[in-house]
Amino acid sequence: MTTSSAPPHPALPRVLGAAATGAILATGARSYLSWANRRSTRTCRDSDIACITWWNLTALPLILTVTLLVLAVTYKHLDIRPRLVIIPSTVLLAPIPLAVGAASGWSAVALTGAAWSGCLALAAWKRFRVPALMASTAIFLAAMIAAYH
Repeated sequence: MTTSSAPPHPALPRVLGAAATGAILATGARSYLSWANRRSTRTCRDSDIACITWWNLTALPLILTVTLLVLAVTYKHLDIRPRLVIIPSTVLLAPIPLAVGAASGWSAVALTGAAWSGCLALAAWKRFRVPALMASTAIFLAAMIAAYH
């Protein structure tokens, strides 16, 4: 009896679900950061000293918490495993490609979030692990080159 490395259910709908979730989370994060920046600029307009606002302090922890919760629920619903491996790498490394996408506009942020999340979700299956990790590494390296070029 041979064991197949193919997933029990098709991987494409799951990866597309993860990609859609990544696009929504990336766009939401950019929206919140943009709003917090505008709010802080308005609040600190008349200040001559360093001005730190509540919105700037809460931005990163709030975005990370919401992202972790949404990805955990989404990946559980889509039956993407091992979540313990995929979710932290998605959340911790995603800010670099997303920051480069943010410099290009809303559509670039959504596309980068979708590609990043979809590639790492695809890595959950042994059969697709190498191509998916190569694709996510290529996205990461392209973002690094674009950021520091």
